[in-house]
Amino acid sequence: MSATLSQFAKTLSVETAFTVLAVAKQLKAAGKDVVELEIGDSPFETTSTAKSTGIDAINDNQSHYCPSTGVPAFREAAARFVSDEFGIPAKAENVIPGPGAKIFEQFFCEAFLNPGDGVLVFSPFFPTYIPNIERRGARAVLCPLTQAHEFRPQVADIENFLNTDAAPKAIFLNSPQNPTGGITTEEDLRDIADLIRGKDIAVFSDEPYCHMVWKGRHHSILAQPGMMDQAVAAYTFSKSYSMSGWRLGFAVSGAEISDAIGKMINTSLSCTPTLVQLAGAAALTNDAGERDSTMQLFREKVVLLTEGLNKIPGFHSLDPTATFYVFPNVAPVCNELGITSHGLALYLLEGADDDFGVACLGGECFGEAGAGFLRFSCAEPNDRLQQALDFIPVALSRTDRIAVFLEQHPNHQLAEPYPTGT
Repeated sequence: MSATLSQFAKTLSVETAFTVLAVAKQLKAAGKDVVELEIGDSPFETTSTAKSTGIDAINDNQSHYCPSTGVPAFREAAARFVSDEFGIPAKAENVIPGPGAKIFEQFFCEAFLNPGDGVLVFSPFFPTYIPNIERRGARAVLCPLTQAHEFRPQVADIENFLNTDAAPKAIFLNSPQNPTGGITTEEDLRDIADLIRGKDIAVFSDEPYCHMVWKGRHHSILAQPGMMDQAVAAYTFSKSYSMSGWRLGFAVSGAEISDAIGKMINTSLSCTPTLVQLAGAAALTNDAGERDSTMQLFREKVVLLTEGLNKIPGFHSLDPTATFYVFPNVAPVCNELGITSHGLALYLLEGADDDFGVACLGGECFGEAGAGFLRFSCAEPNDRLQQALDFIPVALSRTDRIAVFLEQHPNHQLAEPYPTGT
């Protein structure tokens, strides 16, 4: 008899992008041509100074343990970076490195949440928020974002959460937002900070796409007075510096909170590799120009994909605001075909053609509020994006193949029509 898994382990949900990625890779290995727009990875090379510094660090034998709280050179570079670019009053003691930004969701929850605490999460949401909240026995309280409001969180919803929840304790903010591409404006952040300042409310501010803002510029709630002691902001090198495989990110917060997170790293990860931190410090210090040029290439991709999708009848996406995702409302198409939005995504990948497919994600992979939407990543060359755009209308016209797909996958049949308002 094997040992019994915990209830948490049995019910743990995962990030669907990696599940679809696995299917896409299997199909490609079998000979199918797949345009992969499912995973949020950069198609560009790691910035040059980061690469050369990482190589030098290996040659210099920088491959041993370092402090759990990070290498001083990295902490200092990251503090300068968020201070200079986002106006956050950070010093080295406020920075903690980790393997990407995602891990800080868990550490934030461990730092602030007790069983039964309420956590406001705006939906659609990044899929790993909920498991990390549930890991602590806390409750996710979902509040919908709407296309009509540009997927911006509304302060009135936060006020309602604070006034009506039995034990309000935390808020998850994600700006620029995955999957919608919406942003929380500086005015929004000021109003949120004014609402929670001095209250026993913590904020997780998830900011991996801080350099992918196509209208205006990025703002962080940590730049608002007093928020360093009530918030944790998380950043990654995966997007801005194309370093997803290096697994490097960092959190910024007040000194007491950062010290607590450092202890969590000590008791779980030991440390983030020195050579990776040195490469990241070099990127922050020297590679801003290369980074910004790459961001413009991403913007071209987003514009290309948005404009192309909006030419397809039944698709409606907002003009590009931020991130390298496009999140069109496809409810009219789903209603006409009788298919769920994630079913439509899988049909485009598996069922529409024997030799060609497009991998994307249904909006419900990001919570119920995403139903009726699709999420497309722009992480492919422009000519491949155009191939996907040319293929989708053809795939939608093949109603016989859609019928076969739904017969084989009845779980993707649409039980009732999606609302067609935004």
